[in-house]
Parts: sequence; structure tokens; C-alpha cells
Amino acid sequence: MGGAQSQEEEPTPSEAGGDTPGIYEIAELEPRQWPIVYSSQYNIGFMGLQRLHPFDSAKWGKIFDHLQEAGMIKGKEDILEPREITKRELQMVHTEEYLESLTSSMNVAMVVEVPPVAILPNFVVQSKLLRPFRFQTAGTIMAGKLAIERGWAINIGGGFHHCSSNSGGGFCAYADITLAVKYMFNHIDGVKKAMIVDFDAHQGNGHERDFLGDERVFILDMYNRLIYPGDNFAKQAIKRKVELNHHTTDQVYLENIRRHLPAVLDEFDPDVVVYNAGTDILEGDRLGNLDITPEGVMERDRLVFTEVRKKRGKPIFMLTSGGYQRNNARVIADSILGLHREKLISNPLEDSHVTSELREQGASLAQGSGGNEGET
Repeated sequence: MGGAQSQEEEPTPSEAGGDTPGIYEIAELEPRQWPIVYSSQYNIGFMGLQRLHPFDSAKWGKIFDHLQEAGMIKGKEDILEPREITKRELQMVHTEEYLESLTSSMNVAMVVEVPPVAILPNFVVQSKLLRPFRFQTAGTIMAGKLAIERGWAINIGGGFHHCSSNSGGGFCAYADITLAVKYMFNHIDGVKKAMIVDFDAHQGNGHERDFLGDERVFILDMYNRLIYPGDNFAKQAIKRKVELNHHTTDQVYLENIRRHLPAVLDEFDPDVVVYNAGTDILEGDRLGNLDITPEGVMERDRLVFTEVRKKRGKPIFMLTSGGYQRNNARVIADSILGLHREKLISNPLEDSHVTSELREQGASLAQGSGGNEGET
């Protein structure tokens, strides 16, 4: 059963050795590259067990393929690829007890909500399931740094908002949002306040538990109040809570964004915005149980980037988070392409709409990003 691992088998997350470059060290873009983070290591697939969860476990690769087919990017040379996050880096947030619990396949099965995972040898679970999550987690941290330098970034993955420092759940094994925010607080001198805009269909109880009582973090969370997780303790951390009912449609959903997002941005005035852009809000998603159309998702993303970046010049990084249908990858890719058409995101070589003021702001904030990543 789960937990046992022979010495030849693939290990759990590696310790950070002296020759391992820090995550921020490898988050360096060439001028022609997009601040988009992705690796083929993000995708999950082993023995057909991925079909036992409604999550499209290859959606991240499909998003990248759609962007490539559309001609926005030519290939992986146009983006940044993360490496796997190490155990030492995870320990900036995660407790030793929690990381040790993931060496039990039974525990991992409960986190990802796929019961057959419990009977697999843990080295298989580490290699085929948790390792992709560790790559995505590193991608989220890298996206935070890129957003400060370029004004925006997208991790084609991540958004594991149900995981906190000491507990996982809801297909979320690592607290990438908490890690990214704490990395910025620790290593970028100009980042003193962060806003998490969580528009996944589910409450983001993981990062909420981690930042409860932390006045440096403002959480705007809009979610279906009648579904998982219903974490009333974590709700105490939400500074602006927008609770939706089953089958909420575009009109009500988008009006809530227009009403609340500009107000909280002006109230809190963050140095950076983490945008958790789950697409489990789409109609037909049996877990999100909302009725938002693909066009509604695209308008949601346009509104967020317009309010955060275009109107206020704030750095923003987007995570793809939840989404439980086979059409999600296409919707996400189409939304990213729409942001590009609207000139809300762009490559520096074509970037005539970004003001010199925004560039100088990003450079100034990034000056303090060379610190020791081992610090907490």
C-alpha cells in the first residue's frame, strides 16, 4: 500500500543542494520571451487513473498547444519553463509534518480525491502526480517575479487555493499562492501589500487560512456558497466576500465584478495582484454548478486585467486553477488570446502601449529580488 519506497525508486521532493539555482534566479526572461510560465511536466497521466477524477489532467498542455496553434507563441523558447520546487523551498510555508504526510499514498488519495491512488506505491504517486504539482508550484512563484518586472505574467497551471501550510484537499497538494506571496514579501523590497483576487467557483480556503490576520494581504473571494469547501473559519480572512448561488449567470456574475473589484483596488492599493482565474465557473461544470458562458469567462478576465493593469498600472499574475470539463483549455486559451487582442498583455517587442512609468515601477520593485531564498 502507500508509504513504502525502495532506495531505487524516485524520491519525494529533493532537498535544495548548494548547486540548485533559486527559483527567482531562473526567472529571467529574454526580451523576446513572453512572461508565460509552463512546462510539459505540468501534465498528469498514469495507468488511466487520471480518468477517475473529473479534472482534465492534461488541460495545461492543451492550453499551451492552443496558444501555439493560434500563433501567439512559436514554441517553448518563447516562454519560461520552471524547475521542480525543492523540499527546502516548500518549507518556507509548509510544515514538516504536512510534507511527511504526502509520503503516504492514502493521504495523497484524500488530498486529490481519487481513492484508487491509495493503493499505489508512493514512488509512483510522487513521480506521476505530486511531481507535476511541484513544477506548477514553482511556476506560480516564478510568475510572481515576472509580473513585477513585466507588469503581468501567466502561469499555465497552479492556483491550488485549497491547500494551506498544514493541510491539502480539493486536488490541491501544495500552497502555491501562499508561497508566491511570501516569496515576494521576502525577496522583493517594493512589495509590501498583495491582493488575492480569487474567482474560482470554490472558496479559496487554503490561502485564507494562511493569511488570516495578515494585514498585508487583501482577499477578494467570489464563489458558489453552496458547494465545497464551506470553510467558515477561513472565511474570516476574506476582506471582500461575494457569495453566489447555484446557476448564477453572466449578468449577475459580471456585475459583481464591476461593483466590487474597482472598489477594493482603490481601497487597498496593492503592490501586486494574484489572480486565481478558475474556469470551473463554466456552465455544465458539475462541481462548480454555476452557469457562466465562455464569453462570460473572457469578459471576466478582460475586466480584471483592465481594472488592475490598464487603469491602475498594478502588476498582476494569473493562475488557471480549477476547471472540470474538457472544453476548459480552449476557453482559457481563447481568453488569453483575447487579452492579447485587447492589448492588455503583450510581448515587449510589440509593447507600445505600456507606459515608461509602468516599466520603471516594475524595475524599481524588482531591485530587491536578489535576496536569500532560504529565509522565511
